[in-house]
Amino acid sequence: MAPIARRRSLLIGAGLVALPRIARAQGGFPDRPIRVVVPFPAGGTTDMLARLFAQRMTEGLGQPVVVENRGGAGGSVGADVVAKAAPDGHTLLFHNLTFSSTTVALQLANRAPHDIERDFAPVSLAANVPMLLVAASAVPARDLKEFVAYARSSPQGLFYGSTGPGSIMNLAGEVLKRDAGIGMEHVPFRGAAPMVQEMVAGRIQFGGDQLSTALSHVRGGTLKPMATLAAQRSVALPDVPTVREQGFPNMELRGWNGFFAPARTPEPVIARLQQEIAAAAAHPEVRRRMLEVGAEPAGSSPAELRQAVSEQVAQVRPLIAELRLQVE
Repeated sequence: MAPIARRRSLLIGAGLVALPRIARAQGGFPDRPIRVVVPFPAGGTTDMLARLFAQRMTEGLGQPVVVENRGGAGGSVGADVVAKAAPDGHTLLFHNLTFSSTTVALQLANRAPHDIERDFAPVSLAANVPMLLVAASAVPARDLKEFVAYARSSPQGLFYGSTGPGSIMNLAGEVLKRDAGIGMEHVPFRGAAPMVQEMVAGRIQFGGDQLSTALSHVRGGTLKPMATLAAQRSVALPDVPTVREQGFPNMELRGWNGFFAPARTPEPVIARLQQEIAAAAAHPEVRRRMLEVGAEPAGSSPAELRQAVSEQVAQVRPLIAELRLQVE
């Protein structure tokens, strides 16, 4: 090959190699793998849903979407990782309704490393999943009212588990103790999966998390459903009454899972992520698997997730202040 022709060929080749770099320099998103932080151990509802969405988002975004479990402090540890990440859309948080209660508990204790409404940009709801209260199989109760009667007559102390201090289940357990006048000792865990394991083994008597976490155990008879915390009964467990139906309206809470980005993430990046999350929620296979475990697909606008968070913060703040819940 002649020197001039060879030089031209090399320049063209170099230009082709440089094209992806030029695209990145011009702000193409995403330009590398996306990390989705789940602030609980693997095995719970939040982890399962995150992985289900990550698989579909990988296809739509053209980059790997990788789930990373960072449990601790009722989800606060993982949330703080995302709050401090670069606001470029490549680090996301996948959290649930516990996010609001844990953050408020930290704020009231003057120990909050982040603020749910200030330090995060809502991207999209992913699922509506009601909270389910359950009891160990050996507990002689068929619903929440019978559990309360059992707790009042039990000569030995009862234990209830949660996904950590300041979590929604910690709040629900303390509200139940107050409103029913019963005694139970709180046993915090780093996530729902280990809590359910201890309940199945009979070492704690009562607990709860999003319905999907315990549904297989309920259907298999190793845990007993006591009540749902939602306004309506679950389609997955239509015979299980709500807490309001059983006389405990102060325990009623909306269950959700959603995606958040660090604050100041550019709006075009948020919009692209929201588009892919909505597409994943509408995918037939995702919908089928979610409905099987009692979760309702719910791709939404960022504004809808922001409203869900704001309403829940307003609901739980006075309860946490009154009950003096602490995050260790």
